Amino acid sequence: MSTATETTSKRERTILYVVSVVLLVAFLIGGLLTYHSAKSSREAEQKADQLIAELEAQGARTPSREQIIQVLGDDGGAVCANPNEALNRATLFGQMANGAAGPGMRPVIADNKVVQGELLIIKVYCPDELAEFQKLVGDLNLNAEVAGE
Repeated sequence: MSTATETTSKRERTILYVVSVVLLVAFLIGGLLTYHSAKSSREAEQKADQLIAELEAQGARTPSREQIIQVLGDDGGAVCANPNEALNRATLFGQMANGAAGPGMRPVIADNKVVQGELLIIKVYCPDELAEFQKLVGDLNLNAEVAGE
């Protein structure tokens, strides 16, 4: 077994270490400055209050204001990321199945409450997506009329 001979000088290694530490600190500071935690903003609070009022008007159970703010923020979070995208539609349709897996999985005529909550969230947080989403759920065979139409 042979031992490798060090070919860099101590000065070169010191410069490398200093540059690495400076870059690490710069990235750390940059990350801290751009990090957006789930802070409660006035807009998020107003939208959460509006959603709670909409849910109560529908007679639905309402989560706490803090929970809504943490999950949906001020932009609707994952619900408004693109509610009419294929993967989001598949997730919604997966909720309207008999609960089996694999070959036993069958669609069912679901209760309209399955889509009411999502419609209300879209109505409050991303109303520009509402018409297209209403068209999507309006074509579904549900037990009662779809909320929001």
